[in-house]
Amino acid sequence: MSLSMYQASIPVLIRMMSNLSVILDKAAAYAETKKIQPSVLVNARLAPDMRPLSFQIQSVSDLAKGCGARLAGVEVPSFPDTETTFPELQARLAKTITFLQSLTPAQIDGSEERNIVLKMGGREAQFTGQAYLITFVLPNFYFHVTTAYAILRHNGLEIGKADFLGAR
Repeated sequence: MSLSMYQASIPVLIRMMSNLSVILDKAAAYAETKKIQPSVLVNARLAPDMRPLSFQIQSVSDLAKGCGARLAGVEVPSFPDTETTFPELQARLAKTITFLQSLTPAQIDGSEERNIVLKMGGREAQFTGQAYLITFVLPNFYFHVTTAYAILRHNGLEIGKADFLGAR
């Protein structure tokens, strides 16, 4: 049995965003327990030239909702990048998950050859649906999830691989 485009995308994206949501809950509790201003963690980064945690969460959301919408052939929801608190970041993840849950396998399956065109930095990148998912969305999505995890771990949050992967 082959893996469908829906199975390779929507459940994977939802699961990792759900795991990330649990990690953000732990980060908020950690900040409260350690008397750290939550904004310190929300604005934390691994290196001076890297983007902060808030950007990582926004990017996870953008990649997931963009993937679902483009593969389904529907308009990509637009969310402004204004989140500055853990509750706002949680709300963004929840809104993205709700959008993805509204997409059906029938909308996504068969999108392997759908033409996907992205405008990035003044240029266009063209993909088939399958290449878009496998070579662009998933690597970028996991990069930003991993970076969010690493920022929080670097700042003392006691999380491990099980938190990243989530409960089975």
